[in-house]
Amino acid sequence: MKLQNRPEDIAALAPAYQEYYHAIREQIPAARIICDPLRRFAYGVDASLYSITPQIVVQARSIDEVSFLVQEAGRRHIAVTFRAAGTSLCGQALTDSVLILATEGWQGYHIDDDGDRITLEPGIIGALANKYLAPYQRKIGPDPASIKHAMIGGIAANNASGMCCGTSDNSYKTVLDMKLVFADGSVLDTGSAASVQSWSEQHVPITRELTAIRDEIAADPELHHLIEHKFKIKNTTGYSLNAFVDYDDPIDILKHVIIGSEGTLALIAEITYRTVVEAKYKASALVFFPSLRESCRAVHDLTRPLVAAGELLDRVSLKSIEDWDGIPEVIRTLPDGAAAILIETRADDHDTLEQRIAETKAVVGKYDILYPIEFTEDPAVYGLYWQIRAGIFPAVGGVREIGTTVIIEDVAFPRDDLAEGVMALRQSMDDHGYGAGIIYGHVLDGNVHFVITQDFETEKGKAQYQKFIEDVCDLVATNFHGSLKAEHGTGRNMAPFVELEWGKKAYALMKRIKRAFDPETTLNPDVIITTNGLVFMEHIKSMKPVHEIVDRCIECGYCQVMCPSHLLTLSPRQRTAVQREMSRLRLTGENPALLKRFEEDYAYLGDETCAVDGLCQTTCPLSINTGMFTKELRHSHMTPARLHGAEKVAENFEATSRAVRVALSGANAAHTLIGTQLMKYLAEHTHTLTGKKLPLWNPRMPKAGHVPVQPEIKGGGRPQIVYFPSCTTRMMGPAKGDYDQRHLSAVMIDLCQRAGYDVIIPENIARYCCGMPFESEGIFEVADKLAKDLEGALLKTSHDGKLPILCDMSPCTYRMQHHMDERLHIYDTVEFLHDFIIDRLPIHQIDRTIMLHMTCSSVKMGLQKKFLDIAQRCVTKVVVPDKVTCCGFSGDKGFSIPELNQSALTHLNEAIPKDCDHGYSNSRTCEIGLSAKAGFPYQSIAYLVDECSR
Repeated sequence: MKLQNRPEDIAALAPAYQEYYHAIREQIPAARIICDPLRRFAYGVDASLYSITPQIVVQARSIDEVSFLVQEAGRRHIAVTFRAAGTSLCGQALTDSVLILATEGWQGYHIDDDGDRITLEPGIIGALANKYLAPYQRKIGPDPASIKHAMIGGIAANNASGMCCGTSDNSYKTVLDMKLVFADGSVLDTGSAASVQSWSEQHVPITRELTAIRDEIAADPELHHLIEHKFKIKNTTGYSLNAFVDYDDPIDILKHVIIGSEGTLALIAEITYRTVVEAKYKASALVFFPSLRESCRAVHDLTRPLVAAGELLDRVSLKSIEDWDGIPEVIRTLPDGAAAILIETRADDHDTLEQRIAETKAVVGKYDILYPIEFTEDPAVYGLYWQIRAGIFPAVGGVREIGTTVIIEDVAFPRDDLAEGVMALRQSMDDHGYGAGIIYGHVLDGNVHFVITQDFETEKGKAQYQKFIEDVCDLVATNFHGSLKAEHGTGRNMAPFVELEWGKKAYALMKRIKRAFDPETTLNPDVIITTNGLVFMEHIKSMKPVHEIVDRCIECGYCQVMCPSHLLTLSPRQRTAVQREMSRLRLTGENPALLKRFEEDYAYLGDETCAVDGLCQTTCPLSINTGMFTKELRHSHMTPARLHGAEKVAENFEATSRAVRVALSGANAAHTLIGTQLMKYLAEHTHTLTGKKLPLWNPRMPKAGHVPVQPEIKGGGRPQIVYFPSCTTRMMGPAKGDYDQRHLSAVMIDLCQRAGYDVIIPENIARYCCGMPFESEGIFEVADKLAKDLEGALLKTSHDGKLPILCDMSPCTYRMQHHMDERLHIYDTVEFLHDFIIDRLPIHQIDRTIMLHMTCSSVKMGLQKKFLDIAQRCVTKVVVPDKVTCCGFSGDKGFSIPELNQSALTHLNEAIPKDCDHGYSNSRTCEIGLSAKAGFPYQSIAYLVDECSR
């Protein structure tokens, strides 16, 4: 399927949007303008409780494009909303108009002043920025819990913070300069004097209004005091009025007002941060208290830099994780009403760390605690503590009633009122029927989160939620003068309550700020500033049941970073959201034509381009494997004819494998005869003419494989291993341009023999397959039959599991480990080389730079460290690309849907050093796609070990 907008999709747009579409097509390629209903719906979902379908989605790639898009929208009085990762929680990245994505193409950065400054574009994930800074022992200041998934654009636009940055190291406090695109399309680079002068001269009304607001606040002691008071604690409700108190220069004020403005004033196209030091030494303690009140009283006396973080966990939240493996027994025996504070202290030297630990114990020890305070510097132990903290929110989401929505709210109390505020919040939750809700959060900063689940399918449920939110807002803002949004941003969720928190005078200033920057309300209307008092109750997501695998999904978007198809078609979150919408449409019957279109388009967008690699599970807080869900869908669509055909292939597997080898030999002969260019031309046309039924040849297509024979058994007390050469490596040999032209099985056998092992190959090996190709297509019956047959052969050959078994294809190993008799000890190439081979051979490190691709299966098997260790022992420099996860080859999809592989490897080549022309992995099919993209051979890591051990 070619991704393109149908004429009827354009015709279905309102006249102004049709005109806009044709206008922007002058500069934006059609492939980056999305108008089809399925993908528009998919991009209308973020991590909040809202879903709003945009009219048009545009994937912008540059400042110039955004400037153009905004100007064209302004001419037609069309609203636009900017979006990065879509991990925000308050609905600030949604629109029913034009959604502009600033993700792909927005990933430039540079580091200055020996790591003291870093300049970032908005599409960079926060954790990746910290990885860039790690060699300097520094990091960016803001540290939201979503930092491994949220992008810089959203982190800055929301003034997102987290457990440690407090109010001193957030984006507001660490921003140095920005490049901005405003509602009129103008661009300002605050780091360029020329740009500042030019922009200021052309935008006198904005700078004049900023100056006027500054002076009015300075002349109003009551308002001045209010602003200072409000920002002593975390506060992201409304605009950053503290900019008018903290700065005099209009451009300095502008820079800081933009922070936390949620795309309502400008797009942050680039930001320069002052970085902060990453402490060398850390220690953590989980301290238990008899009551929630006592825990809050104790944390009141803790301040930075004595401690870096203080995280509250109430008894209900601790109950949600007490059955996890490895959880300390004390958590299971805590009395009702108890609470815990997770404390972390940090220092640049160990003496200071020990001093801070002692001081912290003295401070907290004055309060009523259930057990002695024990700090740990063991990363494994304190890692578990922080895993508990990180797992609280998803743990609640995972056990909620199917069809309900999990909601996380975010408030802050003045430190002196923390204990009373938290107790009042707990009482309000209980009174409104949310007794199962939890309270936790960054109490060192007076900031707590509360999590509830809500059924929005009934009017009663909606009314319950509305009344609760209104009462909580009154409680926090009126009774305690706290922050309705401490770090999640205002969004549409809290927009109706900004005036309640700030009062008429301050809110009037915020409206003036909005009018000054965006007089036509082009940018993100109804976010922060709204006239719709019920906007927080509109467009709430439908969470209709789909399948038990994905029904627990909270649509946080944490899966996206691992998904090989998210730049091409859909991410796992989007697949689930679309399936939920199709389920809703089936139940209501409200739009049969739309349902039919969704079902038609999902075949390619959701099914065919899903690599079913399962890496999404590794970052999903609920461990949801959307790839397995796709396999189940494929299984449910299985026809008797297709099942019969698969059974015939399995029954004649040896003959099928032989036919593949013959075909590969023929393709290689043709390649040799007619050359690469003509071969490529003919292959592409044949692939297209056959409707992609004929696999697409590429220059890295392997030659025929080889079925190894049983090598000599030398005996003499040598240890024995069983070697199962996968059907893939038996069918596919080296490619024409590979450096080492030996078959992988020959290399494996030679390595084992030189390491002192006798190698045993199961009898009739050509008959066997683990079933992986069939499982990927949802043909479970055939896959399991093949696995069972292979299991019997391996049990026999390994003497019921007494001998270790080596498999040379990582996806096959992963399947075998999860579907075969537990007596079998099955090892992947990487683990076997690391644990059985490399220490028994003389390894001579080669002066070489290599690329290393860790396959999905390797990651799921936890082999990353061993993979890297092998490579680093063999060569002087190893590069693992930061932005490549699954290669997207997905068995045979690299031949049938090559665009998936190409999209998944979008960022491969930019990571390749100039002096690198070797790549290594542990999956033959992955190596084909990697080689084609990189322009040089990728081969099994076994070839490298073999070369370095001679």
